[in-house]
Amino acid sequence: MKPTPITVAHGDGIGPEIMTATLRILEAAGASIAPETIDVGEKVYLAGHNAGIAPEAWESLRRTRVFLKAPITTPQGGGYKSLNVTTRKALGLYANVRPCISYSPYVATKHPGMDLVIIRENEEDLYAGIEHRQTDEVYQCLKLITRPGCEKIVRYAFEYARSHGRRKVTCFVKDNIMKFTDGLFRKVFDEIAAEYPDIQNENWIVDIGAAKMADTPEAFDVIVMPNLYGDILSDVAAQIAGSVGMAGSANIGDQCAMFEAIHGSAPRRAGQNVANPSGLLHGAILMLLHIGQHACASRVHNAWLCALEDGLHTYDIFKEGTSRRKVGTAEFADAVIDRLGEQPEKLKSVTYAAGAPLNLPAPKRHAPARKSLVGVDVFLQWSEGGPDRLGYRLRDYGSEDLPLQVITNRGVKVWPNGFSETFCVDHWRCRFKASNDAIAFNHVLDLQARLSAAGFDVVKTENLYTFDGEPGYASVHG
Repeated sequence: MKPTPITVAHGDGIGPEIMTATLRILEAAGASIAPETIDVGEKVYLAGHNAGIAPEAWESLRRTRVFLKAPITTPQGGGYKSLNVTTRKALGLYANVRPCISYSPYVATKHPGMDLVIIRENEEDLYAGIEHRQTDEVYQCLKLITRPGCEKIVRYAFEYARSHGRRKVTCFVKDNIMKFTDGLFRKVFDEIAAEYPDIQNENWIVDIGAAKMADTPEAFDVIVMPNLYGDILSDVAAQIAGSVGMAGSANIGDQCAMFEAIHGSAPRRAGQNVANPSGLLHGAILMLLHIGQHACASRVHNAWLCALEDGLHTYDIFKEGTSRRKVGTAEFADAVIDRLGEQPEKLKSVTYAAGAPLNLPAPKRHAPARKSLVGVDVFLQWSEGGPDRLGYRLRDYGSEDLPLQVITNRGVKVWPNGFSETFCVDHWRCRFKASNDAIAFNHVLDLQARLSAAGFDVVKTENLYTFDGEPGYASVHG
């Protein structure tokens, strides 16, 4: 087999040690790969590249399209961007796949039957990183959810489940509160689930779903969710399975993929030959599957299971009475290499086989809706009194076509007829809305001009639209 080019980064902290161990195991197992090494992480940040990666490294990634990355350290202080977020978004790695499996009794866990996969949307949500300071007291982070992004990740989850013989896909969202953003994710989930009658589907509100997962993970199989929830809950799932240090992940796009451990660089453990390479090794196993080397992936995984079963454990999972011998990073790699070709006797062995490729068509482009402008939310910085005073002053600056309708503070209605008990900050949403028909954009511009001329500090505006007659904005209750 012609070796598959891959890009490798040894990272920071314990990264070089666990990458060396992982590559030794892959080489001994006969992996047909041709690694190209790049530098990423702390020294690249400090050399002036604020995303932790230099232009020549991008050239390697875009050429090989396969990235095996050890953990990195991001320097403290402002101005440094997350390398993971940058790589995922720049290369379109929209699906984060994290298997979370227990290895009881060799790794301590309260859930010996746990075997679930979390599939996390990887490009959108609050991780778009669009933040602003708007007033003395208020900061904003925009939550962006798109229909194409939802369609891609939800379809990937169902295709993954079908390909891997999984019985159920569960959606975690908070659509009872965020009815537009999380509501869209839930709506798309329901639409696509209908195309997979052979796979069970269910929806959970993320808070009670997370509680259920932590208490009874055996109730779940594949869980798909937006970016932030997935980031948090995949770490929770890995920990309750036994250890965050044991889990690997795949970041999959249409053209490129990145594989890694889910833990950090642990600089306090660097250079001591104590780190557990299992997380990165599991990431490498996912990489072997991605590049079509299924037999080698099975060989590595089963040898790892044998080493675990034989009680050769690094310090993080070592337990008197269960473990036989505490080993270091290099010695654990030796133990896996020594067991290549063996099958575990007590833990379930794995047999990876090439299946049909996932059916992942490009998201459909829907016909544009009939879009009408019906008003505007004007956000003001204002500290000259309470909401009644602000409402009294603002009423004169609306117009017959665009009157002031309501004022909110941190999402709570405070005018008209607000509660005196409501605590307010210096950031006010003032909704000016047409009573009936659509308005022209110049009505919004004229309103802003009047407010500015009157000395009001307009820090942001959001136009209010209907789409095919349906409001494209949240109503204000109270």
